[in-house]
Amino acid sequence: MFDNLSNRLDQAMKTLKGQGRITEINVANTVKEIRRALLEADVNYKIAKDITNEIKEEALGQKVLTSVSPGQLFIKVVNDKLADLMGGTAAPFNPKGQPGVVLIAGLQGSGKTTFTAKISNMLKKQGNQVLMAACDIYRPAAIDQLKTLGEQIDVEVYAEPENKNAVEIAENAVKFAKSNGKNIVIVDTAGRLAVDEQMMNEISSVKQALKPQETLFVVDSMTGQDAVNTAQTFNERLDFDGVVLTKLDGDTRGGAALSIRSVVKKPIKFISTGEKPDTIDTFHPDRMARRILGMGDVVSLVEKAQEVFDEQEAERLNKKLRKNQFDLNDMLSQIQQIKKMGNIKDLMGMVPGMGKMIKDADIDDDAFKPVEAIIFSMTPKERQNPQVIDSSRKKRIASGSGTSVQQVNNLLKQYSEMRKMIKKVNKMSGKGQLRNIFG
Repeated sequence: MFDNLSNRLDQAMKTLKGQGRITEINVANTVKEIRRALLEADVNYKIAKDITNEIKEEALGQKVLTSVSPGQLFIKVVNDKLADLMGGTAAPFNPKGQPGVVLIAGLQGSGKTTFTAKISNMLKKQGNQVLMAACDIYRPAAIDQLKTLGEQIDVEVYAEPENKNAVEIAENAVKFAKSNGKNIVIVDTAGRLAVDEQMMNEISSVKQALKPQETLFVVDSMTGQDAVNTAQTFNERLDFDGVVLTKLDGDTRGGAALSIRSVVKKPIKFISTGEKPDTIDTFHPDRMARRILGMGDVVSLVEKAQEVFDEQEAERLNKKLRKNQFDLNDMLSQIQQIKKMGNIKDLMGMVPGMGKMIKDADIDDDAFKPVEAIIFSMTPKERQNPQVIDSSRKKRIASGSGTSVQQVNNLLKQYSEMRKMIKKVNKMSGKGQLRNIFG
């Protein structure tokens, strides 16, 4: 989402690189370019002006240490201001109650129903008994969509297809949750193509009846400043607790994420990308600021790894690594764990310095498909003992996987190099204390 803004900010701050000191002239030129970059990203003009004035004032007031270059110091100032603009720190999310109720609101097409499933899946993984309530009584197939998503994540859906009273359905869902051991209810409400009085009255009535612990407003980030204006209108009626930005993987300029906190005075609590149930993240303004400036986000990368980390699998692999018994079955297992962590390009962008290197690269979730196809086309014996794979076997594997013999050779070469590396590390460590090499 922030690729264009990141590139523009990088270009703007190049004017300070190589400068011996911060002066009013070089800061003024850089700040001017930053303001242009923010405006191009669809950030509200007043906000862009205010933040760049603050950046200029703070940068000129900083004393440059001999160990820090003016460029480095300026990047820190910009990083801090961007983080403050988006809220500073992650906002708390506490849906505790008897049961806890989370009300989801937003316009039609913003991704409300999909997000309802995503947050339900997240809360379920945290050990909660979750119920989803289908209260969108207008959109055709809305109930069926929620039920389909519920089946995918194994979360029960409460629905009354014949009832056209959203308040009654929501209240009955809470009663059902209480009598069936559910401690959290996620309520998916109806949206419209535009803000209208009937929708506002209905969602206000649902909130008044349920008194939810959390009310989240879902915004399509691709709508830019329109998203900010819509959020402001909803907040005046609903007084929601936080914002959810969806479709951050789309071709959008990022202005909503940068502006919405300042305009609406409500925090962004979650961000989501894609359609998969696990593509949801808590919004961390400080981490997002670092990613915008190309400094990576190692903390989020580690957290994603921990989410898919299988302790028993890691211990099994650790034993094999210590004995130099790592085979292609293990390599396949590690690839599949990496894929569970999310979009490959996004993951690489979290590595410091990698974001700028891959910004124009064509990297997608299909990157591992040829490797998986090759390994799946091998016999159990070949996976366990790749050294038995001769030229005729390579031809058979290439034909079976829809790849070329060269691709099979490349995979075997990569595997061989990994084995050598593991053996060398084992020798260096003495005890061979290796952890999961993919994180």
